[in-house]
Amino acid sequence: MDQQEKSLRLELETINKELENSSIYSSSDYPKIAKRRSDLEEIIDLFDKINKTNHQINQANNLINTGDKDLKNLAETEIIDLNSHLSSLTSTLHNLLIPKDPNDDKNAIIEIRAAAGGDEASLFAAELYRLYFRWSEIHHFTVELLNETPNEVGGYKEIIFIIKGLQVYKLLKFEAGVHRVQRIPTTESQGRIHTSTVTVAVLPEAEETDIEIDPKDLRIDVFRSGGHGGQSVNTTDSAVRITHIPTGIVVANQDEKSQIKNKAKALSVLRSRLLAQKIFKEQEEQSQSRNKLIGSGDRSEKIRTYNFPQDRITDHRINYSRSNINGALNGEIDDLINKLQEFNKNNTD
Repeated sequence: MDQQEKSLRLELETINKELENSSIYSSSDYPKIAKRRSDLEEIIDLFDKINKTNHQINQANNLINTGDKDLKNLAETEIIDLNSHLSSLTSTLHNLLIPKDPNDDKNAIIEIRAAAGGDEASLFAAELYRLYFRWSEIHHFTVELLNETPNEVGGYKEIIFIIKGLQVYKLLKFEAGVHRVQRIPTTESQGRIHTSTVTVAVLPEAEETDIEIDPKDLRIDVFRSGGHGGQSVNTTDSAVRITHIPTGIVVANQDEKSQIKNKAKALSVLRSRLLAQKIFKEQEEQSQSRNKLIGSGDRSEKIRTYNFPQDRITDHRINYSRSNINGALNGEIDDLINKLQEFNKNNTD
């Protein structure tokens, strides 16, 4: 038994002893402990299967050495099958042992903002929102709007929403960055192609145990909602703006008619931004800080281009291009997501 296997078996044994104490089930740490136990059980099961398969290979090799021709032929055939099975088990174990982003299992908060390009950028921001909304529907995830700032042309200066589901953050975290669109706007009389950009930020939804916020560090302002919402929108001070004084981060929410609900949503976004800030600070040496992921929104900074005249989407980080932009805007982006996941996996092995 190698040192890593021994260490993981000991960790599982320790967790199982912890779980014998009934008080642990009411602890805020319980979900994380239960998840870790589940992960360890899967890993240990693979170790057991690998050990068993190695034992079977040794037994088959012993049969070859008996000198019996029939047994030798059977053993040689069995060894081929066992080695193939062992290779599959080892590959699966290797993937499970690769260090994981601890936030991969979280929900994702998506912030989309129009950058360069005026009205055309805001319209594309609305299309990206629809893209992620449709993608979520396809995968049976839940989308909840947190805040929106629409404009007169039917686009969004900014829209913030959360997608809830299994490993949503893991699947979408590489969507963060500048998305560039090249097309002829409907208002363009001379048929010229315009280039606009939209920034997408993807934050893991932070739990209260992830980030502690001192109430003394917050300045909370209330004001009257504007924009969508019906007749009651402008009659009460239901909108909430929260300023985190130490960092200067400002979050506003006015989507709900209830001040309490708006405050809860704003705090959720603030907590997630603070968690993202902490994550990106830790990863700064790997050039994965928030500013580098999101950029300034300048046309020259891009992770992906949607070229409508050529019906081509290009992800510049992995040099991957495909057609069918309309399909992508309807949520059909699994090929992009899968290739980015594979690229990340190959570069962290």
